[in-house]
Amino acid sequence: MEEKRTAAQYNGIIPAEHKPLNQDDAVEIDLLEVFFTLLHSWKALLMACLIGATLMGLYHTYMVTPTYQASTELYITNTDSMISLQDLQIGAALTDDYQNIITSRAVLNQVIEDLQLDSDYKQLGKLVKVSNPSGTHIIHTTVTTTDLALSRDIANDLLNVSIDRIYQIVGTSEPTIIDYSEAEAVEEVTPGILKYMAIGGLVGILIVAAFIVIKMMMDNTIHSDDDVEKYLQLPVLAAVPYFKEN
Repeated sequence: MEEKRTAAQYNGIIPAEHKPLNQDDAVEIDLLEVFFTLLHSWKALLMACLIGATLMGLYHTYMVTPTYQASTELYITNTDSMISLQDLQIGAALTDDYQNIITSRAVLNQVIEDLQLDSDYKQLGKLVKVSNPSGTHIIHTTVTTTDLALSRDIANDLLNVSIDRIYQIVGTSEPTIIDYSEAEAVEEVTPGILKYMAIGGLVGILIVAAFIVIKMMMDNTIHSDDDVEKYLQLPVLAAVPYFKEN
């Protein structure tokens, strides 16, 4: 294998071995050099991507528990056949109140009692999400658990208990039920394995790329004629071949 030594090395200006740079010299990051360094290390980056994707794929297959989401919907107006503008305005004003009632401690505790759940109201509250689609009088409630039937049962019981509680507190007619949750309508919302593998591959690439860049920045030795001119500001007058014995 052939390497080159500069004439300066033979004259004693630079030792035959790579000469370390002055530690006080300012470190400059050459983005083009970083790019070509990473490009030269494409095999390591590819391997890191494959390993990361494989590990996350195995994690998804054996460690991730499927999650299921059930949903119900309420319409906030009275049940009269004629709905006035005032009814609609009141409904809009009460939307936030209804959302808070649905997730109140009293409602959640009643659901826990009805279904004999092994949890407290704080834990159940984390499984429930209540939203109001913009520009509507609809309250959309979702329940997400790791059991399909449990998600459906909680969503439906929460709907029934909420209606009674709303009527007791607000004192107006009960909201109209649009949809109960049904087993066939419960959705599995577990992130797919491809998403996990993509994240794993990306993380693997970032870790190895960071290691390569840090190693490059910490390498303060002379590797070529260009480095002599770049770091030592010395002209290279000549270079002779150097044969390294295997």
